[in-house]
Amino acid sequence: MALVLLMMIIAYVAGSVNFAILLFRLIKKGDPRDLHSGNAGTTNVYRQAGKFWAAVVLLLDVGRAGGVAVLSSLLLPPEFAAWAALALVLGNRFPCFHGFRGGKGVANFLGFSAFIAPLSAAIACGAWVLVYVIVRRPFIASFFMIASCAVGLMAAAGYHPLAIAGAAACFLFIVYNHKKNIIEMRGTKEERAG
Repeated sequence: MALVLLMMIIAYVAGSVNFAILLFRLIKKGDPRDLHSGNAGTTNVYRQAGKFWAAVVLLLDVGRAGGVAVLSSLLLPPEFAAWAALALVLGNRFPCFHGFRGGKGVANFLGFSAFIAPLSAAIACGAWVLVYVIVRRPFIASFFMIASCAVGLMAAAGYHPLAIAGAAACFLFIVYNHKKNIIEMRGTKEERAG
């Protein structure tokens, strides 16, 4: 159990390194949390700095998450992988190095899942594209993507109850991180209806 706790601490600390914030400092763009959604993630980087920098942040987040997944798979039984993923996402959302205001964890969860369950992650990316083409809302597309990733983590651990609980916790936490988007979308629909 001590090894599980150690891995979760490592994952949280790794997730606390927010590449969007660091990159914006490097290119002298200020703080990505100051504009648009107030989020330090790929979509907000895209809005403020364009496709290139958004792709850089996405690749850094996914790569870091893959590294955490590799370490997790070396140190822990498969049923605990989703809990390491949750700690990584918690670090991304509440980064100890950036005032506990970070991203929403989508890219980190995808990167972690890509190593543990690559087929599910590939399906997840396809689902994101398909849903985005239909609804034109990145956060809704992300819900389909993280659901596929969560199922992949469960399957990789043989649907062990601990894996199911951890993957479900990741999914629900990431959806909760999008509550502002959900509220704004509901408000827009009500304005159109009224």
